[in-house]
Amino acid sequence: MSILRRDPLGEFVSLRDAMNRLMEESVVHSMGEMGVRFPAIDMTETDDNVIVKAELAGVKPEDLDITVEANTLTIRGEMKEEREGQEEGKRIYQERRYGAFSRSFTLPTAIEAEEANADYEDGILTLTLPKAETAKRKSIEIKSK
Repeated sequence: MSILRRDPLGEFVSLRDAMNRLMEESVVHSMGEMGVRFPAIDMTETDDNVIVKAELAGVKPEDLDITVEANTLTIRGEMKEEREGQEEGKRIYQERRYGAFSRSFTLPTAIEAEEANADYEDGILTLTLPKAETAKRKSIEIKSK
C-alpha cells in the first residue's frame, strides 16, 4: 500500500519519495547553502570535446587544482575570506562561503588530459577536454556486394 500526499506544487508523491527528498535536502543543507553545491557546474559534450564551466567568483586561479584520473575530473580550491581593509564590527549577514572545496565528476567519455585547456575569465573557469580518438563517434560505411 502506498501513501500519497501532495507536494507544494500540488502533485501527488509517495510518502517514501517525500521522505527521501526530506533526507536529501536536510543532509545537503547541513553541507551548505540550501542544497546548492559549490562550485556550480555546467558540462556539455560536442563531437570533439567535453566542455566544463565552473562558476568560481572570488576564487583566484592560483588557488585552484584541477586533475583528471581515469575518467574522473576533480576541481579543488579554496575561497579565502578577504579581511584586509575591513573595519572591525559585528557581522550582520553572511551567505558567501569560505574555505576549501572539492567536486568530482565522472566524465561521459575518455579524454586526452594532456591536451586539455583551462581558461578563467570573470569568475568562470572553462575547461575544454578533447575526447580521446577511441571515444569519438565514427561512421562506418556499408559496402554492398
